[in-house]
Amino acid sequence: MKRVLIVDDQADLRRLVRWSLEMLEDGVELHEANGSAAALRMAESIKPDLVLLDVMMPGPMNGLEVCRQLRAMPDLSHTKIVLVSARGQINDVREGVAAGANSYIVKPFSPQKLLDTVESMFTKADSSKEPS
Repeated sequence: MKRVLIVDDQADLRRLVRWSLEMLEDGVELHEANGSAAALRMAESIKPDLVLLDVMMPGPMNGLEVCRQLRAMPDLSHTKIVLVSARGQINDVREGVAAGANSYIVKPFSPQKLLDTVESMFTKADSSKEPS
């Protein structure tokens, strides 16, 4: 079963994401963190297959910095990361990709958009494990 870490300082958004992901046919193991420090600790502990990461969080680290730190950890360098943000200009997306994100979703988003993105990340991860 795939492990997904949901990182957002807003409990309502974490609930919406959790509710949406519970619809996945193959099922996922869901974990939540409400900030950057908790996200890094939890990611090191559970080794998620996918991190859904809010960009604009209060505190010393925003989601872009968390993304960079996850990419720097050998055990997590191949974890798929989807940034989630209300900021959706092309420069915002470029900055997210430069930080190491695999994808970027702009809030507000539909549950279907979230599911499509997550399934796409899992498909890419599975196909990269197949022998060439």
